[in-house]
Amino acid sequence: MRPQEPEWTPPMRPLDARRASSAAQPRELRRIVRLFRPYRGRLALVGLLVCASSLVTVASPFLLREVLDTAIPQGRTGLLSLLVLGMIAIAVVTSVFGVLQTFVSTTVGQRVMHDLRTAVYARLQRMPLAFFTRTRTGEVQSRIANDIGGMQATVTSTATSLVSNVTAVVATVVAMLALDWRLTAVSLLLLPVFIAISRRVGAERKKIATERQRQMAAMAATVTESLSVSGILLGRTMGRAESLTRSFEIESERLIDLEVRSSMAGRWRMSTIGIVMAAMPALIYWAAGIALQTGAPALSLGTLVAFVTLQQGLFRPAVSLMSTGVQIQTSLALFARIFEYLDLPVDITEPADPVRLDEVKGEVRFDKVEFAYEAGPGDATLRDIDLTVSAGSSLAIVGATGSGKSTLSYLVPRLYDVTRGRVTLDGVDVRDLDFDSLARAVGVVSQETYLFHASIADNLRFARPDATAEEIAEAARIAQIHDHILSLPEGYETLVGERGYRFSGGEKQRLAIARTILRNPPVLIFDEATSALDTRTEHAVQRALDTLSAGRTTITIAHRLSTVRDADQIVVLDGGRIVERGTHRDLLEREGHYAALVRRDAELAPEPAK
Repeated sequence: MRPQEPEWTPPMRPLDARRASSAAQPRELRRIVRLFRPYRGRLALVGLLVCASSLVTVASPFLLREVLDTAIPQGRTGLLSLLVLGMIAIAVVTSVFGVLQTFVSTTVGQRVMHDLRTAVYARLQRMPLAFFTRTRTGEVQSRIANDIGGMQATVTSTATSLVSNVTAVVATVVAMLALDWRLTAVSLLLLPVFIAISRRVGAERKKIATERQRQMAAMAATVTESLSVSGILLGRTMGRAESLTRSFEIESERLIDLEVRSSMAGRWRMSTIGIVMAAMPALIYWAAGIALQTGAPALSLGTLVAFVTLQQGLFRPAVSLMSTGVQIQTSLALFARIFEYLDLPVDITEPADPVRLDEVKGEVRFDKVEFAYEAGPGDATLRDIDLTVSAGSSLAIVGATGSGKSTLSYLVPRLYDVTRGRVTLDGVDVRDLDFDSLARAVGVVSQETYLFHASIADNLRFARPDATAEEIAEAARIAQIHDHILSLPEGYETLVGERGYRFSGGEKQRLAIARTILRNPPVLIFDEATSALDTRTEHAVQRALDTLSAGRTTITIAHRLSTVRDADQIVVLDGGRIVERGTHRDLLEREGHYAALVRRDAELAPEPAK
């Protein structure tokens, strides 16, 4: 059991903090725009296609006016044919431009989503171990899958839709003014009201989207935890399968409510806008008739039909612009959740000018080390640690549960960074080393063995992708697992299953040892690597560990003291401090903490079978 770490939760903006949210929106919008900056050349091409398409489309009503006012009344068949061919050509050109525009904009959008996914994943890879011990796996997966996936429609089409609709609106309004400014004024009279309504609807949907994504993250976490192999075993053996199903049902019911609210938010108001816009052609005809009766200059039939056609062409992009605004408001909630992860502080970083160790001897030194998971008086997990492990020697760290044994060992590979003091490898502070040198120098074999859902060979090659089949087999022989692998029907191509559940604890440990052998690090850390094994399996694994340790610097976190009696140096931790150090014999003679731990082990050891 490790000392309890402070609970971590990502900083979330309160949903009712409207001022803070409004102030953050321009910054978030600028940040979103920066995501598209690497693709500004392609976006410029999209803009040209959009402008060309809009200008060509606006020309069609003018051709229609000539058809109705000139070609048909005057019986000019040739002109009629040319005008009709022109209208057909406009439709063809507009369609071609639309296809090209969709292809380029979708490509840009998918590249932006790829960049976001990769950036979030890369940031999470750099997060400290404490982040993952206090964050539900499903929450992390939901950010990458659901949140970024939820932005797909917005990212791939919104930018294009925005440019297209703005261009169409501007071009159409100019064309309408050229036909009749009075009817144009009537058509645009209610537009500000519609814009205000759409902004309000967008704010509502943004708020609901934030709640919905949180609920989806909670569901993803529940699924990840309860439908893993460990979760299924626990649920069934504890008789909790039905209870877990009911809990999931409750979570799903909450999501239903949020989805319905999201879909219906502002729906009546937007429908009202649609009804008014659909009625506008009739109002235009009515206005034209009233104007004619009051003595205003008469409009030709062609001009009136062309104007109504343009008006319909105006309302479609205008409504689309309002919908785009709503989508952007909703997507801002998703972007905010993604930016929360991208803005997480990375505590463990590589220095600007790192030191690279090409040949590592393996001397490890803890120099006046202190460590605390959370800064504050009296919160230190480790205090005043002064310790040297000579190159090629062995150190065993023992102590009661929660004394800081694992935490101390994790300072060497920089899974945590010291709060005070320093940890050095061959005289170089590990914080000054480049990550690759440190990873090549220090190998860790822990009690929690993780195997991927892949073949045995692929799991071993994770340590060294360029390892040959002969090198993999030799590593397995040293780890005393080669013969067992060959006894399997598919040998090294056997699928290990989810988290390696097709193998026993001892077999998984030996696979982990073989993986570390392939890495060939000069410094090894064994974090209670045999504590959960039975005596027979422990002996087999211990022989593999002894073979692996030959000629290397080893730091062993010991649960069973019988495995560390031959260590060159043993230190006893109590309350985060070193209270004793020496060899096995020396410490026994002192009759102190270590001797008490040895007596406890002897009392708890099972009696030999008679």
